[in-house]
Amino acid sequence: MTLLIVILAAIICTMIFYFNEKARKMHTSTLCFVYWGASLMWSVDAVSEYIGTGAGYFIPSGADMLNDGFLGFSAIALGLLIWLAEVIIKDPLHVFKNSPKGK
Repeated sequence: MTLLIVILAAIICTMIFYFNEKARKMHTSTLCFVYWGASLMWSVDAVSEYIGTGAGYFIPSGADMLNDGFLGFSAIALGLLIWLAEVIIKDPLHVFKNSPKGK
């Protein structure tokens, strides 16, 4: 479940990056790298778990699916926080640079 959630986020982020010029200015490439890296990590985890458990890997319990869902959405939130920190620090649209100094 975690793998599917993060792969879906990576595909959506990559499509936004590819088709939107403003998104490229906002450094969404970092977000794409974070999500594709997480997808690669969980792909390796899925393969190693399949090797260890066999076909039982494809029959998870409801509690396991819920935990994996929370983990997947937590990974998406962490990736967004990393991207947001980069956008605030680099200020690609010069929002902070052009703000009035006295306020």
